[in-house]
Amino acid sequence: MPRLTSLANPSRFMAFAVRALPWLAGLSALLFALGLWLAFTAPEDYQQGETVRIMYLHVPAAWLSLFIYTVMTVSAVGALVWRHPLAEVSMRTAAPIGCVFTFLCLVTGSLWGKPMWGTWWVWDARLTSVLVLLLIYLGILAIWNAIEDQTHAARIAALATLVGFVNIPIVKFSVEWWNTLHQGSSVFTLEGPKIAPEILLPLLMMAVAFTILYLALHLAAMRNQILRRRLRRLAILAATERPPVSRIASVEGGAHA
Repeated sequence: MPRLTSLANPSRFMAFAVRALPWLAGLSALLFALGLWLAFTAPEDYQQGETVRIMYLHVPAAWLSLFIYTVMTVSAVGALVWRHPLAEVSMRTAAPIGCVFTFLCLVTGSLWGKPMWGTWWVWDARLTSVLVLLLIYLGILAIWNAIEDQTHAARIAALATLVGFVNIPIVKFSVEWWNTLHQGSSVFTLEGPKIAPEILLPLLMMAVAFTILYLALHLAAMRNQILRRRLRRLAILAATERPPVSRIASVEGGAHA
């Protein structure tokens, strides 16, 4: 296993990604199989009934929506302070993955909220702040796609990511700062987990499976982005080294004369 500092070299990172991806994908598939089996065999909640099983998708998606944005923020600092290309690649490739998990969080939350609250949506502090997080993700993706100069786009996207990080503690502590319908933390509390062990185990298993899946997706996306940059660089180099067509024509015309 290489040291983390050595992975800052793009070539070493590519070699590490090639070796790590099959293991991450296999581990993720195994954990998902175990997690889903535990989720479907776990007892139903005495209040929520079968609808509690939505939690096994909703909670990991919510956790990843915050975790991935935190990864983007750390990458944004690396891109702005050290201008490291891998930090830019990490920041760019994490954004669409985080956007998908945030959208999944909102969808599963609505499906869970309908039988529990009697409505698909309320302008609850937690729900509203997560919706804002989704809009921030979409805004950052729009920056990457709207600005043609990728160096300039990386700088603007990094600044937007740092500003948007203000919303992360709002999402996290919204249920404590405001009186909301959304329940508070049930897993990591000072008094210990508030969930029955037979429900907590599949939840933790699914959370780890989702996290490993994210790591695999992020590594694969970073590898593909590095390859695209190398191909673009080679195409530009080939275009600059190729003699102009007009010059070739004039040389051939002089030779025939």
